[in-house]
This record gives sequence, C-alpha cells and structure tokens, in this order.
Amino acid sequence: MACTTILVGKKASYDGSTLIARNDDSPSGVFCAKKMIVVSSDKQPKHYKSKLSKFEIDLPNNPLSYTSCPSVDTKEGIWAASGINSENVAMTATETITSNSRVLGADPLYKKGKEGVFTGGIGEEDLVVLVLPYIHSAKEGVVRLGSLLEKYGTYEENGIAFSDKDEIWWLETIGGHNWIARRVKDEEYVVMPNQFGLDVFDINDAYGKQKENMCSSTLKSLIEDNFLNLNLDDNFNPRLAFGSHDDSDHIYNTPRAWFMEKYFNPHTFIWEGDEATYKPESDDIPRSLIPERKITIEDIKYILSSHFQGTPYDPYSKDLTSPLRGKYRPIGVSRTSFMSISQIRPYMPKEFMAIEWICFGSNVHNAIIPLFTNTTSIPNYLSKTTLKVDSDNFYWASRLIGALCDPYFNLISIEVERYQNRVSNFGHQIINEFDKKIALSEDKNKAIIDANNAISKMAQEETNRALDRVLYASSCHMRNGFSRSDN
Repeated sequence: MACTTILVGKKASYDGSTLIARNDDSPSGVFCAKKMIVVSSDKQPKHYKSKLSKFEIDLPNNPLSYTSCPSVDTKEGIWAASGINSENVAMTATETITSNSRVLGADPLYKKGKEGVFTGGIGEEDLVVLVLPYIHSAKEGVVRLGSLLEKYGTYEENGIAFSDKDEIWWLETIGGHNWIARRVKDEEYVVMPNQFGLDVFDINDAYGKQKENMCSSTLKSLIEDNFLNLNLDDNFNPRLAFGSHDDSDHIYNTPRAWFMEKYFNPHTFIWEGDEATYKPESDDIPRSLIPERKITIEDIKYILSSHFQGTPYDPYSKDLTSPLRGKYRPIGVSRTSFMSISQIRPYMPKEFMAIEWICFGSNVHNAIIPLFTNTTSIPNYLSKTTLKVDSDNFYWASRLIGALCDPYFNLISIEVERYQNRVSNFGHQIINEFDKKIALSEDKNKAIIDANNAISKMAQEETNRALDRVLYASSCHMRNGFSRSDN
C-alpha cells in the first residue's frame, strides 16, 4: 500500500501526548472500503491463517481487546491497519517502504507460488491481528513483531509504528527475515513517505542495552557478509545500506518528505530556490527534526491532507499551463481509504487515556473525528460500512463529498473547509465535555459509549449538511447547465 506516516514525540506534541498517524492508501485504481470496530478479547481468533500466503499460527490465550480498521471486503484478509488496545498501546501497520537489489539478493522475500499466494511469510494483511492484542508497551510491540519476522519471514517491505504514553518506536523490515527499529526521540517528529527512512542507527546499542535501537539477531552479519555498509567513514547510515535511490522516488516519495518538513520547519532550512538546502528531489532529506513549534492534531490532519498547496506542484493550481502542476504525488491522494491519529494522553486516567482520530476517503475533502478507544462498541456510522454506496456510512459519505468537490475544487472548496472546521471544533468540545463526565461516572464504559455516540451523531449531521451543500454547488457548475430559465 502507498501510504504516508508521521510520528510525533511527546515533547514535540501540543499536550505531551505521543501521536502516530498514517494515511492508509490503496494501490492506483483501487478504492478500499474501511470501517472501524472493536475486537473484544473473546472475538480474537485462537488460530490465524493468512489469505495471501501459506502462513498460519496458533495465537496466545490472553489477548487484549483493541480497535481495528479492517477492510469491509475480506477476500484478501482482515487488513486491520491500525488500532489501540486496552492497555493504551497503539500500532499502525503498515507503511510500504523500498529496498534495493543487494538487500533482496542477500535476504530474499517470499515469492508468489503457482496458486497465486505467497509461499510463506507475514505481511500487512496480518500484522495488527498478530501483534497488537498481545503487547503492553510500544517496545514490546517491536519485540513481538521482530520475533515473528525472524521466525516466519515476510513477502514485502514494510514500516510499522508502535506507541504508548511514553514512547514511540518505528520498525522497518529488511529483506525476508531481518529488521531494524529505533525509538523516536521525544522532542522530534518523523516523516515517512513510502521509503526506507532510518538514516541513523547505533548497532552497538541494538546488540547491547537496546535503549534507543533494536534489530534482528542476524543484522550485523547480513551487513558484513554482503558489503551493505556504503559509508566512507566509521558511521553507519541504514538508509544508504538498505534503502532505494531510484528516479521514481524523486517523483513519488521524497517530495512528500520535503513538503512535510517545510511545513513544520519553515525557517530551519532553505527549502526553495537555487540556494535550497533541500529540494523536493533531494535524497538526503532528514528522517526526523525538532519542529519549530509544538504539533497539534490539526497540523497532522492538514499535512496528511496536503497537495503541495502554495507551491507550483499543486494539482489544484489555477495555472493550467504550468508544466509543474501535478508533477509530484501528493500526500492527500484520491485513493486514501482512511487516516487515523493515535493519541495517548499521559495526563488522563488509564480508562480514557487513548483517543483515535479517524477520517475516511480523500483527506483533502474529509473531516476527522475523535473516538475513545477503551470501549466495547463503535457507533454504526463507522462500524457498519457496507460494500454498496450508502451515505449513512461515514466512509461512503466522505467518498461522495470528495468525488463531488474535486472537479470544482477552486469553486466550492470553501464549503469543505467550513465543514472540516466545524467537525474539528465540535470534536474537541465533546471530548472536553466527556473527559469530565467519564471521570465522574461510576459506569465508565457506558459514559465512553455515550461520548462516542455523541461524536458520531455530530459527525453524521455535519457530513450530511456538507454533502447537501457540495452536491448543490457542483450541480450548479455542471457543463450542461444553461442560464436561461423556463420560469
């Protein structure tokens, strides 16, 4: 899947929360219907079998409950994608990343067999279900997933994030059985645009105390035996060793990193012009930076909705003759299935510490809502997505708004902006209101369900209002309109 990820350390976020967020994007020409559900511990499978590979496993007997954003059509598996468990540990899986032939020659991925399924290994289809219900910290997530990768291997290259109230860890697969992981510094944010991203790694720490770095047991021998270290000095840059530097990266991947860091650090570097420190096609754009100010939920929504606005590369630019218009793949792409922001709030009691902000469809045109995750159910508006178009689903209503608005973006985007602002405003208001109610309630589960229902009701009302306005505005600009009226 072609996705975009941002990770925000607790000292870089506006309220001290850890924040991990990802656009879950489908392949070109594919639009994957999604829903949000809660998987209770008694509904977690005891035996798991992949649909895309010849992989199956008996799972532990003590799962936690967790939120999940699975595909509605399960013909290719669950694809749970992201969630937060009842111990307030979050996971997002996965960011598809790149590699190179030296790595894949040394540690091959599993291949597709004659039956059309992979001959072995685990992948994006499986990861959340195999890991999230069994971990009690972000670092535990790295340990569990790492052990599964070493034992069973994989058929694809992926990046996976884990967070708890104190830490964020980022893991990247290397070849078929190796992996590398690094803790996100508290004061930094990390951007990931479908490329192998880690550009600094302490191998001694990974094989020692593992305070900031972890890796597979065979990583060192993989590097040494296959001459993967490309540094000219004694340092080690894993991006050089394990990543890609293809021409296609300069169109599809690196411009997204450039735009994100340009937004959060506008004065730290020169981003444009002949004297620019980093340009959209630079191979050495940093993986992480300390932002110039603290990062909010709204910042993350904005940047994961972005389309190079304010630059010549905006596909919605009014300059239809510009050769740069639409040159690069935008972050807010048309085929986003959903986007989630996992927020673990350290200042709140355990029962309602975690919030998952979620939206469906193309982020340019949708609105994001918050939900408390330590619950037994998710409102029907989000959890009962159908395969047929139905505006009573948040997913389909969001998709319809995007498709109606896109052809007339510069004429009617103000309606979408007003919708997004109203939903965000009301979302924060309801969270603030119910934080107090839940704290005082004897039945916290009921109070949380009431909170999520209030948010869902608000979202449906505002989304229906926006759909009505966008439909009217786009209808007024249909090409077969005529100014003369019959009345």
